[in-house]
Amino acid sequence: MLCKIGEVEVWRILEIHAPFMTPEELWPDADADVSAIVEAHVPGGLCPQSGRLILPVQGFLLKTLSHTILVDSCVGNDKTNAGTPDWNKRSDTRFEAALTAAGVGFDDVDFVLCTHLHMDHVGWNTRLEDGRWMPTFPNARYLIPAADEEVHRLGATDMYRESVLPVIEAGQAELVQTGHSLGDEVTLVPTPGHTPGHVAVLIRSGGREAVITGDAMHSTVQCWHPDWHFVYDGDGEQATASRRQLLEEASETDRIVLGSHFALPSVGRVKAEGDAFRWEER
Repeated sequence: MLCKIGEVEVWRILEIHAPFMTPEELWPDADADVSAIVEAHVPGGLCPQSGRLILPVQGFLLKTLSHTILVDSCVGNDKTNAGTPDWNKRSDTRFEAALTAAGVGFDDVDFVLCTHLHMDHVGWNTRLEDGRWMPTFPNARYLIPAADEEVHRLGATDMYRESVLPVIEAGQAELVQTGHSLGDEVTLVPTPGHTPGHVAVLIRSGGREAVITGDAMHSTVQCWHPDWHFVYDGDGEQATASRRQLLEEASETDRIVLGSHFALPSVGRVKAEGDAFRWEER
C-alpha cells in the first residue's frame, strides 16, 4: 500500500518506469537551462545516458469501504501508439502483477476513473481477446470525461477505437461532468487545459484529503515553475491556471498530492513559496 487517507487505501499500479523525453522537449517554452533546473529539483530524475526525464506511467487503486476504484489504466498491451514507439504494441505483465499485489483481480474493480483520454491513461480499459477489444474489467463502470469523449469520437483516433469505444459499446461507460462523486470519499475536480475535460481526483476520508493530479502536472519541478507549458497541453494558459489552482488548494488544505507522473515515490505535499510552491516528499 502506498498510503492511507482516512479509511481509503491507496495502492500504486505501476506499469512503466523509464526515460521518456528530454526536458527541453517536454517544456519547450521553459528556461534555457531547463535540464539543470529539473536535476536540481528532482535529483536523479534525468537518465544520465540520454538526458531524458524518467517518467513513471501508473494508475492508483483506491479501496474505499464501499468500492474498489482504479484511477487511470496506463498504456496497455497490443495498443497502437505510433507516435511513441516504446508504447506501441506492448506485451507486458507488470500492470496485472501490480493489481495482484494489491489483492485485486480484473473482476474486482467496481469503477475505472479516467482523468482524461490520453493513451497512457486508458490503455488497460480494454484488452485484446480473439481479435476483439473487450473491457478488461467486466464488472466495472468506466467514468469518462464527456468533453474528452466528444473530441476523440469526432477525431476517430486509434486510442478511442481501441480503448474507449469498446467500453461504450459494452454499456459500461458513463460520460460524466466535473464534480461527479462516488459516495462521500471520491470526487472529480475540474482541471481543464491539458485536455478539455481533464479532471483531478479528490479523496476525502476521516478528516484527511489527497488529490491525484492526472496530467495537470507531470513533474514536481512544476511546483517551482507552474507556468511551464507542457508540450502536450491542449490549452497551455488554461492548463497553467488549473495547475496553479490545484497547487494553491493543496497547499492551503495540507492535502497529500499523488502525482501520476511524478518521480517515485510520487507522493508528498506542496507548500506556498513566494509566487510558486515547494515540493516536500512524504
